[in-house]
Amino acid sequence: MNYKNYYDILGVAKTAPEKDIKSAYRKLARKWHPDANPTNAREAEEKFKDIQEAYEVLGDSEKRKKYDVLGSDWQRAAQEAEQQRTYRRAQQEAYNFNDFGAGGSGQAPAGNGASGFSDFFDMFFSGIGRRPAGGPTTFGERGQDLETTIDLTLAEAYAGGNKSVSLKLEDRCGRCGGTGTVGKGICPQCHGTGRVIETKRFDVTIPKGVREGQRIRLTAQGGSGASGGVAGDLYLVVNFKDDKRYERKGDDLYVELPVSIYDLILGADVAVPTMTGDVTMKIPAGTQNNKMLRLSGKGMPKLKNAGFGDEYVRLVGQLPTELSETESKLFRELAGLRNGKPN
Repeated sequence: MNYKNYYDILGVAKTAPEKDIKSAYRKLARKWHPDANPTNAREAEEKFKDIQEAYEVLGDSEKRKKYDVLGSDWQRAAQEAEQQRTYRRAQQEAYNFNDFGAGGSGQAPAGNGASGFSDFFDMFFSGIGRRPAGGPTTFGERGQDLETTIDLTLAEAYAGGNKSVSLKLEDRCGRCGGTGTVGKGICPQCHGTGRVIETKRFDVTIPKGVREGQRIRLTAQGGSGASGGVAGDLYLVVNFKDDKRYERKGDDLYVELPVSIYDLILGADVAVPTMTGDVTMKIPAGTQNNKMLRLSGKGMPKLKNAGFGDEYVRLVGQLPTELSETESKLFRELAGLRNGKPN
């Protein structure tokens, strides 16, 4: 990552007033606009991007203050900021974050960060409120929407209700307000990035029958707003823990029930587990192995109180083992009767 001397790029002194910075920006932007340089468009595009980046920092009082504070100490601050960024990335991966709007792995190509500017800009200035080039600073900026996963059991999805969860989320640094500076120095908490990882506790209302992949929105629980702006929203993507008993398909549940071959042959009343406790189910005489029987209304709740799905029970016959001599004799007699050759 290379240091960017924004004053040199705009050709102004460090003491230049805001009006001189704006004037230099407009003059250079007209000169190096790609449309005005068709014969060397690539060079013009790079210079135009540098000019925009320089004005994005020097034309904003908060960014300019931070840039001046960095000064010759920028390399040490960059090393600390890179450590902080690496830690944040590891936390995001560990908690399956969605990169807070980056839409991917969060690792932009070198020299072309998520902002479209340089890595130097992204490391130190992208967390400070944006504004259009040449326009006024925005106030009341809404915070970022955040997204992570919430792990639920099938029982929790069935019952719904409140669940308290602790999540690690990236947010604006409270020490420096996201500016990256405290007084005349780099913020010691975020190391100039303006962002920190915090553990926050939430009370979440789980809708009955919520499905895998659905999103639960917590209004105004996302990233903090800037300049008095409202916080963004937090979206929790539902992920189900493995269930040892049931397989879920939509609103229906599937379960395997071991039964004896005698129950299949002679019929029986058997106990079947459901989400609300065991119920009695009748097996008709002469039922084939792996037969699927249905328990109506014993599946998952349908969203918006639209009833319940069904539970499907697969009967898995269990053969007797270690037969006694008498049992073996009786089975041979039964086989003979079945085959028309009585012993």
